[in-house]
Amino acid sequence: MEDLKRMAIFATVVQQGSMSAAARLLDMSPSAVSQHIRQLEREAGVSLLHRSTRQLGLADAGQRFYTQCAALSEAATRARAELAAERQQPSGELRLSAPVGFARHAAPALGAWLGQHPQLRLRLLVDDAPIDLIQARVDLALRFGPQQDSSWVARHLGASPTVLCAAPQWLETWNLQAGRAPGALPAHPADLATATWLEQSRTEPPQLAQEWRHSATGDVAALQAQPRMTSNHRGTVQYLCEAGLGVAQLTLLDVVRPLREGRLLRLLPDWEMGLLDLWAVTPQRDALPAKVRQAVEVLRAYFGQLEGVVRTA
Repeated sequence: MEDLKRMAIFATVVQQGSMSAAARLLDMSPSAVSQHIRQLEREAGVSLLHRSTRQLGLADAGQRFYTQCAALSEAATRARAELAAERQQPSGELRLSAPVGFARHAAPALGAWLGQHPQLRLRLLVDDAPIDLIQARVDLALRFGPQQDSSWVARHLGASPTVLCAAPQWLETWNLQAGRAPGALPAHPADLATATWLEQSRTEPPQLAQEWRHSATGDVAALQAQPRMTSNHRGTVQYLCEAGLGVAQLTLLDVVRPLREGRLLRLLPDWEMGLLDLWAVTPQRDALPAKVRQAVEVLRAYFGQLEGVVRTA
């Protein structure tokens, strides 16, 4: 590394025409510059400069050596410029990891932004299983729920309420079997203790243990059940629910349209069932390139305007 430094100093001396001028540009003393040049000459065993009281000239060996030093200095300048450009303008490949459910959001969330930056490429890695960001060389990951790895940096994008849902045909069957009036809705979590539950779960054996709070009275109700059907994929649980196979806790962001179209019904709307946090996760905090910084802001703006998402500060 010292050799590279001395080569850069030598090139600067030649370009500036004197050691004192080079010293001023490099914020060094003239004697320190002179020592570096003399060290280069000692190691090479040849003179690089002709010195006099009035001027500085290149020796023959110095002329050939300067050509290589100047090329090295220019390459370093270009490298610094590319790093600065990377910091200022999105370019290169953005490796984005996201759950399967994000696939339908990718185009509306990122399409316009990608169109504004033709030098930027997107590699979208879709998987519900968490992956190691470092090993997979991921620039940015979308994650939902509590974040466990404190070594990563999580930036909050928003949150979506958890809602309890069932299909109309399931509710009809549930009422018929219990002798309730058609169209009757459960009034308390205890009413659903024996219902057929659908659950996203990665635990063995799957268990459902929830504690909900009534938004008006503050009453707390605890419910434990053995889910009849489980999946590690959030979307699959929703498909099973829409098919009338049971009742499920789903994220409002995912079910806005099914609720509006009547494919799903919201149960126990007066009971708070928590929020699912949305995070943008990066392997490091500082010196993020422009493609990552801007992607975080684009995603925050996109999710913030969606129905079913609570915008965060």
